Amino acid sequence: MRRHLRFTILPILCWSAATQPQPAVRPVVLHAARLLDVETGRMLAPGEVLVVGERISEAGTSVTHPAGAEIIDLGDRTLLPGLIDAHIHLFLHPGAEDLQTVQESVPQRTLTAVLAARDDLMAGFTAERDMGTEGAGSADTAVRNAIDQGLFPGPRLRISGNTIDILGGHEDAIGYNPEQRVLPNATRANNAVELVAAIRQQIKEGADFIKIYETGKDSLVGGRFSTPFQFTAEEMATAVREAARMGKRVAVHATGEPGTLYAAQAGVGSIDHAFQLSDATMKLMREKQIFAVPTFTIFEYFAEHPATPAEGVLERLMLDYHAEEFRKQIAAGVPVAMGSDVGPFPHGTQAREFVLMVRFGMTPLGAIQAGTVNGAKLLGWDGQIGVLKAGCLADIVAVSGNPLQDIATLQKVSFVMKGGAIYRRP
Repeated sequence: MRRHLRFTILPILCWSAATQPQPAVRPVVLHAARLLDVETGRMLAPGEVLVVGERISEAGTSVTHPAGAEIIDLGDRTLLPGLIDAHIHLFLHPGAEDLQTVQESVPQRTLTAVLAARDDLMAGFTAERDMGTEGAGSADTAVRNAIDQGLFPGPRLRISGNTIDILGGHEDAIGYNPEQRVLPNATRANNAVELVAAIRQQIKEGADFIKIYETGKDSLVGGRFSTPFQFTAEEMATAVREAARMGKRVAVHATGEPGTLYAAQAGVGSIDHAFQLSDATMKLMREKQIFAVPTFTIFEYFAEHPATPAEGVLERLMLDYHAEEFRKQIAAGVPVAMGSDVGPFPHGTQAREFVLMVRFGMTPLGAIQAGTVNGAKLLGWDGQIGVLKAGCLADIVAVSGNPLQDIATLQKVSFVMKGGAIYRRP
């Protein structure tokens, strides 16, 4: 990784300051064979979008072609809203997560995050939710702000800083010699008072939302899944109230009961991973519109790249269990947002999540909605991104063929526009 950074950071730094794409001065008309209305599922043919500055002015089968407008013909492609990944880790790359905190400095990891953001944007992900820096504190605040200021290419970001965990919890450097005092990959809070203090500190440092580890370590024995909760129902409710006081929401890493129920009762914004949801939890999530974010891709990756053969078998069993439970969640009407957990696997490849969501029970349209309109709602940008409508920000991608017929086309985005600026052309 150090060698990779040495040879790739300079070009991106040179590009960022002088040649960062800007919204076109003159209007732009995008023309393609198709345009997908993600809210209704209607496939318009042909499809056109008129972009003026950073926003969409018109979208439909035909739009106004103002004098002097740039016409971009994308041929046999489908126009879609920019994709949204609601669970990413910009500060992680393939390899041992705990050791990245130990071996790599925060400045080094921040440079890695800048490159990861670029790769995700070029793959069509124009907005993302960074679910914890895994030991890099609030460094994601700097990455978000630099992208917003146009210093580097990357998605729109909602960031959480460090995740909050308990002593001996999911990310507390378990398994090391305790005399070495290995740094945890999360911020420690052991009770309601410490939770409130941690939340206030993270908001002070720029967090858009709060992420909490609510369950772990997971086990699957004889087909029976179990995972201990980390914070009580009362502590979770305290965390949600404190975040709400500052206009923020809480997202939880929660794979099973009763932690998932405690999170739903408290009114979190999303339950990420969500292997196991009881009937009561699913009912609450449907009623409160709490999103499940399944993150199948990370578990497929771990199953295919295990540290030991035994781990590979366990990860495959866990993925199968997750898929079976996911079908129940869809049938129960639990809202779903697309999230891949990219970072431990290579950035820019996370559109695989769409393929897996369809494989495990969603329709192609449902999966696309999870990664567009639903993602926009979860990230707090409802009505701004996630749809191709007049007045919305011009976050637009194009893929070859028809994604309703072949969802895998989302893995080959060939055109990327964010806020009216073109970052990738066929």
